[in-house]
Amino acid sequence: MPNNHNLSVIGHAQIKIDAMGKVTGETKYADDLVLPRMVYGKLLRSVYPHARIIGIDASRARALPGVFAVITGKDLPIKYGIMPSTQDEEALCVDRVRFVGDPVAAVAAIDEETAERALELIEVEYEPLAPVMNIRDALDEKFPQIHAYADHHNIHKFVALEFGDLDAGFRAAEYVREDVFFYEGDTHLAMEEHACIGHFSADGKLTLYSSTQTPHYVHRALEKALQFPRGHIRVIAAPVGGGFGGKTDPFSHEVVACKLSMLTGRPVKITLTREEVFYTHRGRHPVLMWIKSGVKRDGQITALHFKTILDGGAYGSYGIASTYYTGALQTVTYKIPTYKFEGVRVFTNKPPCGPKRGHGTPQPRFGLEVHLDKIARELNLDPAEMRRKYVVDDGTQTVNHLTITSCGLRECIDEVVKASDWKNRKSQIPNSKSQIKRGLGIACSSYLSGAGLPIYWNDLPHSGVIVKVDRGGGVAVFCGSTDIGQGSDSLLAYIAAEEFGLKPQDIKVFSADTDLTPVDLGSYSSRVTVMTGNACIQAARIVKEKILQASAEKLLVPPASLAMRDGVVICEDDENRKLSFVQAINLAEAKFGTLTGTGSYKPPKRAGPFKGSGVGPSPSYSYSACVAAVAVDTETGEVKVEKLFLAHDGGRAINPLSVIGQTEGSAYMGFGEALMEESAFRKNMHKIPSLLDYKSPTTLDTPELHAILVETIDPEGPYGAKEAGQGPLLPVPPAIANAIFDAVGVRIDEVPITPDKVLRALEEKSKGNAPRFGPKDFPVIKMPEAIKVEPPDAKHAPRLVQ
Repeated sequence: MPNNHNLSVIGHAQIKIDAMGKVTGETKYADDLVLPRMVYGKLLRSVYPHARIIGIDASRARALPGVFAVITGKDLPIKYGIMPSTQDEEALCVDRVRFVGDPVAAVAAIDEETAERALELIEVEYEPLAPVMNIRDALDEKFPQIHAYADHHNIHKFVALEFGDLDAGFRAAEYVREDVFFYEGDTHLAMEEHACIGHFSADGKLTLYSSTQTPHYVHRALEKALQFPRGHIRVIAAPVGGGFGGKTDPFSHEVVACKLSMLTGRPVKITLTREEVFYTHRGRHPVLMWIKSGVKRDGQITALHFKTILDGGAYGSYGIASTYYTGALQTVTYKIPTYKFEGVRVFTNKPPCGPKRGHGTPQPRFGLEVHLDKIARELNLDPAEMRRKYVVDDGTQTVNHLTITSCGLRECIDEVVKASDWKNRKSQIPNSKSQIKRGLGIACSSYLSGAGLPIYWNDLPHSGVIVKVDRGGGVAVFCGSTDIGQGSDSLLAYIAAEEFGLKPQDIKVFSADTDLTPVDLGSYSSRVTVMTGNACIQAARIVKEKILQASAEKLLVPPASLAMRDGVVICEDDENRKLSFVQAINLAEAKFGTLTGTGSYKPPKRAGPFKGSGVGPSPSYSYSACVAAVAVDTETGEVKVEKLFLAHDGGRAINPLSVIGQTEGSAYMGFGEALMEESAFRKNMHKIPSLLDYKSPTTLDTPELHAILVETIDPEGPYGAKEAGQGPLLPVPPAIANAIFDAVGVRIDEVPITPDKVLRALEEKSKGNAPRFGPKDFPVIKMPEAIKVEPPDAKHAPRLVQ
């Protein structure tokens, strides 16, 4: 554990600065906001998964009393999107719909009921087209093409990269294994539905209040879709009631609310229903995976070949990055000397997929960790010890040119092994009459602390912070980052309080307002702690230096002898020489003028020498290890996860209480994905677009959670911190799958792991067949030739042992 004795706030448990407002109901979310003369918007959505729009007749809707405006795709024809390479979305579809729920028209009315009646009066004539509803259909060229810009027919993106001599790696192997896995898609299930208010004011300026994780990118999208100057647009992110990646895109309802306000001259609120949130989606991609690896008899990996096919849904979203992420981070956990990755993303006529907690990495992590468990069992190796032996080292580079600054994974493995009593686990007695069988499984993972490059490549800072201190003693921090419940506002307060010797409650934080705050790229990819935190330290220390300099002149001591703590500036050599914080800042303002400091942060430039190297680099990587304890009912196939032991290396814990909360939240979400959550479709429609039908764990389902913090001090992080919001989810699903095998000797090579799949695997086992349930094969796809990349300097990269 790091030494926190010299830190008064950082490293100590703190209450979040917004906690009381949230638990008392004082916090106002986007749907709580009410503006004078406000009207309500609603979207008409397609009932077809794939169709041409022949015509739209909105005359009856426009004639309905109480309706202020009706718009269609011709009013908003400019395409937009989150990534510059996939500007393929229309706020309202112009000539084609691509999934059930695609918006085609919108209404602004005096109230929601009138708006809903108006939608019923809009007549849309469609020409249905054959829908593409799964990966295999998307690869079949007899189905119509969904987007003309795709790499090939309905293949949105090809990726093929090879690092080192893969053939030599397999020749050096003493054991080679191939497996196929499938990870079903699922959704974010945030408590708060999407909501926004567009307000075109009398001065010709446009303001959007929205439940968004990325106000900066929404700002850009509004400029393009509305053809309105960005300097006259203000985006304010309201407090977000859960995001998990589901509110990181610019959305049609945001563009539509602004357009309707511009037409009506009134504020327009649009709040999506829960069903609409399922259609808006951007959730976890369904991914089919093929893995081939070669290892030595002691488990050392000599070669890894990894293939993925992602079901991207109807639009691009973050999909190109998602595709790369299914391959980029495999090398960051264990030493892999040769590696080939082939990824494909396909378009289908389903709600578009995007980033969900762990963006693109839980799926391949599930496949790899179950694959490694099979290898360990086959070679009669301890699965925990095999992993521990070949963990990456600090200060090294991976074969695909990613830099490891610090890695506490060995300690994480040691902690969960100890906590779960792993080494004393006993196998089930084969002839036991009990129908309940218990087992333990282990898995590990890594994740990035923010992406090393922005979505729009440029040399601008990724995060900016302004700190202002006023003569009354008030400290205000301004930053564009969005608090989505993870505590980023509190992080800024903790850092400012630490630097100025105050309490977090003494700090005011103003965030996520494009008019008032400097740019921050948003709350995604676990980037805020490292990037915003470093910017805040820089800004605070500029002001702090001025305060200490002015105080030193007053106290007749060197500035280096002064410290700020407990609301005073004090000389550590003579504690009788001190000033109150207010006295000190008045002296500083008299000497320097208004006290402000600006800070900004850009990650180190670490992209590799190849196309596609922009996905994967990060200032640092977090690490997690999980042991799952399960009980399997062999009569019903029901799996009960009794305990999850989850250790996480997130660097120094800025607030240990919050990091434990993030770790437990990740464990809960991973548990749900492993056993029950799925975005299932039947007859071309979402089968379960409601909280009543979509299965997600309740508090009664949730297992006993044991979160363990492993604190390395990372050189890139603020006070040594790394990410904690997403990485701990990754090892949970494979740990559960591996524990099921330990309990009953069957492999479930896909998620969710439902009772029927367990029973079918047990039935196959009883017949003497392969004790497995999962995908049977991986489609043959004609891939482009892989880009061959030389590994980095051998001194810093993993070596191939012959």
